[in-house]
Amino acid sequence: MIDGAVLNFSPASLMLLNAILAVVMFSIAIDLRPRDFQVLLRGPKPVIAGLVAQFLVLPALTFLMVLIVQPQASIALGLILVAACPGGNISNFITYRAGGNAALSVSLTAFATVGAIVLTPVNIAFWGSLYAPSRAILEQTQIDPVQVAITLGLMLILPLVLGVALNSWRPLVAARLRQPLQWLSMGIFALFIVLALAANWAQFLTYAGGIAALVIAHNALALGGGYATATLFGLTPYDRRSVTIETGIQNSGLGLVLIFGFFGGLGGMAVIAAAWGIWHAVSGIALAAVMNRTVAAR
Repeated sequence: MIDGAVLNFSPASLMLLNAILAVVMFSIAIDLRPRDFQVLLRGPKPVIAGLVAQFLVLPALTFLMVLIVQPQASIALGLILVAACPGGNISNFITYRAGGNAALSVSLTAFATVGAIVLTPVNIAFWGSLYAPSRAILEQTQIDPVQVAITLGLMLILPLVLGVALNSWRPLVAARLRQPLQWLSMGIFALFIVLALAANWAQFLTYAGGIAALVIAHNALALGGGYATATLFGLTPYDRRSVTIETGIQNSGLGLVLIFGFFGGLGGMAVIAAAWGIWHAVSGIALAAVMNRTVAAR
């Protein structure tokens, strides 16, 4: 039973993943300056649309999917947890390749990262408790909201602040670091996921086949929810591409940190997050190739 399966992930590996995600966040943050946030605050509609799609629409759509499919408890909670995470770091690269508003994508990642301190644990607790099988897991799990906030703060918010500060005070240093650091951090992250999968390959193969269709459908739901929300908000095609991709590319690395840090590496949840980490990169790059065939109106 996948609900009882536990994947191998040592405390040292968890600390390494935290560090890698912090470096990834820092590499994104050195693209930002305080004035970028000021510009978006003067015209906040695209940011509001992106945050609504990320933290309201996607979790609600995920819950509806869970009700329809009725998956096992750990799988359901894995889907809900991934939906509760902020946008993934590779969304910025994919948005750029798609011909969307990359500046909006980076800013959405930053805003969603800050909001995740409160909204990620709230969404996990709220939507997870509405589905009886996953509610049982939550009731058996001791989740300290303060500890979650500290984890997110050290892993995401601190590197965000440091990156923005460096770009403001030492822009030439930030410019030299930006591209090499982004490629290096993403490469290390991809290698880490490969090694983690290799260490749990037998269990992953046992369960991944049945989960693949769910992950593909869930990712399509996320992309569709982002596109629909951006359309309802009346965003330009240029901004709509950003919101679509930002909603469909989730921070599955953060999901793994939360799963191994607070849920003991529960099999169904971990396999969902790992499968998401692979598939959303494939679907995002494919979607970007299609979008890039036409120039998005601004």
